[in-house]
Amino acid sequence: MWYHKPPINEELLQSLPNLKVVASSGVGIDHLDLKLLSSYGVKVSNTPFIVTTDTADMGMALLLASSRRLVEGHEMAVSPDTEYFPADWLGVEVSGATLGIVGMGTIGYKVAERAKAFEMKILYHNRNQRKKEDESAVGAVYCKKIDALLQQSDFVLLAVNLTPQTHKLIGKRELELMKPTATLINISRGLVVDQDALVEALQNKVIKAAALDVTYPEPLPRDHPLLKMKNVIITPHIGSATKKTRWVMMEEMAESIQAGLAGLPVPREVL
Repeated sequence: MWYHKPPINEELLQSLPNLKVVASSGVGIDHLDLKLLSSYGVKVSNTPFIVTTDTADMGMALLLASSRRLVEGHEMAVSPDTEYFPADWLGVEVSGATLGIVGMGTIGYKVAERAKAFEMKILYHNRNQRKKEDESAVGAVYCKKIDALLQQSDFVLLAVNLTPQTHKLIGKRELELMKPTATLINISRGLVVDQDALVEALQNKVIKAAALDVTYPEPLPRDHPLLKMKNVIITPHIGSATKKTRWVMMEEMAESIQAGLAGLPVPREVL
């Protein structure tokens, strides 16, 4: 499976009586009904580990691009209408700013490692607090409640799996808790954010900006208001999109398929 295609539903499973394994690219499995697949005796694998470094890089890239207004700056620099560069065209400092990471798994932690190098203060919210040595290594402070993180952060980065608990985790209430100078960065799944509430928050200057590698749907309808906002950066779900990573993902998927067909334990099986 690539980009959740083909959709694995009961109709497809009934038409494939010899199906043994579904190898899904990436780490997210929110598009798969594991109970349904298991009832047909089908095993599932994904590629969770190879994507972490590139996705963390993407999170920092979005943070930097948004804070320094790189997309707007590029458009200004190449515009045929530009006659001078305004002196009051300013971005936001990253060094010394507070980054709140929602979801401190492998990707979230790698983002923290990168943010530490940028001399950022790091807060995180997770289902479980990480080990003290993990926190100390990146200077991260645990927020048991997400509200505390939202209220204190200059940048809020989402790196959670999409589950029923994280569906629209960031809505109107959460956005209103954020600073009016804050930026929301999403490298997880589009449905983790209530997009209608995000549009309203950006239009009313409840928060300053957003940088999104994921939306719902993908791509957005061409008349969607997020596509027209200068304080929004949207990229086409390319967190893992480097040549090396995509190659290894393909290798891992093929390895899982071969094992499944041979009746061997499936590497990286999702249980």
